[in-house]
Amino acid sequence: MGNLMQMHDQENTNLMGEWETHYGSTFVYRGFLGGCRLMTTDPAALAHILGNAYDYPKPDFVRSSLATMAVGNDGLLTVEGEVHRKQRKILAPAFTSTYIKSLTPVFWSKAMELRDIWLSEIDAAEANQSEESCGRATHVTRIDALSWLGKATLDVIGLAGFGYAFNSLTDDTDELANAFGLIFTTARNFKVMTILQVWFPFLRRFRNNTAVTQAKATMRRIGLSLIDEKKRVIESEQRHTLSAQYGTSREKEIEGVKTVHGRDILSVLIRSNISTSPAQQMSVDEVLCQISTFLAAGHETSASALTWCLYALSRDSEVQTKLRTALRDQDVVDRILRCEYLDWIVKETLRLHCPVTSTMRVCMREEDEIPVQAGALMDRKGKMRQTVPVKKWDIITIPIQAVNKSKALWGEDALQFKPERWANPPQTAKAIPGLYANTLTFLNGNPIAGNRACIGYRFALTEIKIFLYVLVKDMEFEIDTSMVIEKIVNVVTRPFVKSEPRLGNQMPLNISRTAGTTSLPLVIKSASESSVWGRVLPSRVQITSRRPPGFGLVFKLHRNSIERGGDVR
Repeated sequence: MGNLMQMHDQENTNLMGEWETHYGSTFVYRGFLGGCRLMTTDPAALAHILGNAYDYPKPDFVRSSLATMAVGNDGLLTVEGEVHRKQRKILAPAFTSTYIKSLTPVFWSKAMELRDIWLSEIDAAEANQSEESCGRATHVTRIDALSWLGKATLDVIGLAGFGYAFNSLTDDTDELANAFGLIFTTARNFKVMTILQVWFPFLRRFRNNTAVTQAKATMRRIGLSLIDEKKRVIESEQRHTLSAQYGTSREKEIEGVKTVHGRDILSVLIRSNISTSPAQQMSVDEVLCQISTFLAAGHETSASALTWCLYALSRDSEVQTKLRTALRDQDVVDRILRCEYLDWIVKETLRLHCPVTSTMRVCMREEDEIPVQAGALMDRKGKMRQTVPVKKWDIITIPIQAVNKSKALWGEDALQFKPERWANPPQTAKAIPGLYANTLTFLNGNPIAGNRACIGYRFALTEIKIFLYVLVKDMEFEIDTSMVIEKIVNVVTRPFVKSEPRLGNQMPLNISRTAGTTSLPLVIKSASESSVWGRVLPSRVQITSRRPPGFGLVFKLHRNSIERGGDVR
C-alpha cells in the first residue's frame, strides 16, 4: 500500500506539513502497489499543472470513483477534454454573478427555516428545564450541525438548481432525497474492495447491492420526470414566443430567444438537450448526470464548509462575538455580502477547513518539464533544479489542504484560525494560483488549456455568507472543550467525534439565544407562484420578523432583489 496507510489519517496528523518541512515543496511518495507519485505544494508547479488542465486530467481511477458516488460517467466532474469544455460552456449561464444574486431569496428562506427550527429546539429545552433556571442565555441545546446543514443545503440546491422541493428540513420521506442519500452514504464507506475495484475493473462486476440499484432506478425515474416536465414548459413557451416573432420554423423555435426562459441549471440543461446544434447539445444521459453531479457537489461541499465554520467560531468566542457585532451593523443583502469581517471569516474557514482536501492529475503529454519556484527544488544529487521532468501516465497529487496550510506560504501561524490575517495576507501566499483568495479551495484561477476550477464557487460563497448571517446573528455556538473532533475524508471532509466513532459523521454543537433574540420565529409568507420556478419557489416572498413593536422589519424578497419595507407596528 506504499504510503497510503500513513496518508489515510493525514488531516488529523499534519502529515503533509511534516513531509513538506522534511522534503521540501516537491517530492515523490509511494502509492498503491508501490507506484511512484509526485506531490507538490510549489505555486509555480501548481499553476502549470492546473492551468493546463486538459493535458493533466484526472486519472481514470479517480473518475471511476467519482462516477460511483452518484455523479455518473457523463457529468461535469468526470468528463475531460473537449466534452468538458462543451459542458462547461453550456452550463456557464447558470453560474454568473448576476444570476446567483437572483437566487438569494432561496438562500434566505432556507437559512431562516433552519434558524427557526434551532430556535424551536432551544424553546423546547427551555420549557423542559426547571423553574430555577433563569435568563435565556442559560438555556443551551445540543444539535448536530452537520446533519441539519446537509438538509438545508440539499433543499437549497434542489430549489435553486432544479425547481425541486426536497423539504429535507421538515420531511424525511422524500423519495429522491432518500435514494440520493442511500447512494452517497454507501459510496462513503471506505473498503479495501473499493480500491481493488478502482484498479482492477473486472472486479466491479461483483458490485451487488440491491438497495443501491433500486435507489439509482428511483433517481433515474424522477430525473426523467423532471426533464420531461421542464421540457414541455420550455418547448411550449418557445413555440408561443417565437411563433409570434419568426413564424413556426423548427430551427428558430429551438435556437431562438433564450432570454425568455429561466437560467437555472435544469432550464439550461433542457435547452441544450433540445438544441439542434451539436456544439450546444447534451444527451439525456448527460443531463441526468449533471442533475446528480450538482445535487451532490451543490450541497455536500457547502454543508461541510458551513459546519467547519461554526466549529471554528464555537472554539473562539471572541471572534464569534466580533462577527455577530459586525453582522448586526448590516441591514441589506448587498452590505451583508460585502461585510469585511464576514468575508475574512469565510476566507479563513475555507483556507483552514477546505471541503475537498486533495485531487489527482495524470500527465498526458509524452514528456514535460514542470517549472518550480527558484531555489525550491534540490535533487538527490544536491543539484538545484528549475523544473521537474515527467512523462506520460505519471500521477501527480495536488494536496489542496496542505497548500492552504503551508507554513512556507502562510507563515508559522498557518495552522491557526486567524481571520485577521486577511487584513494583510502574506506576500508568499499571493503566488498561489487560486481562483479565490489565493487558496486552492476552488482550484485555480489561471486556465490556460482547460478550466477545471469550481464553476459554482459564487453560488457557494453567497449561500455560506447568508446562512452565517442568519444563524450567527441570533444564536451563540459553543462546543464541549473535552470533545475531540477529527476529520475523515472521502471526497468531502466531514467531522466525527473521536470518542463516539459508532455515531458516524457528526458535529455536536451547543446553541443558545443571544441577547435581544425573541422566542417567536420568522414567518415566511408566499405571495404568489412563478412560472419560471414552477410549483415550489414563490416569485415573491414576504418575510415578517415577529419582534416587539418598533423593532420588527418587513422584507419583500423578489428573485432579483431584497427591499426593506416599513416597521411592523
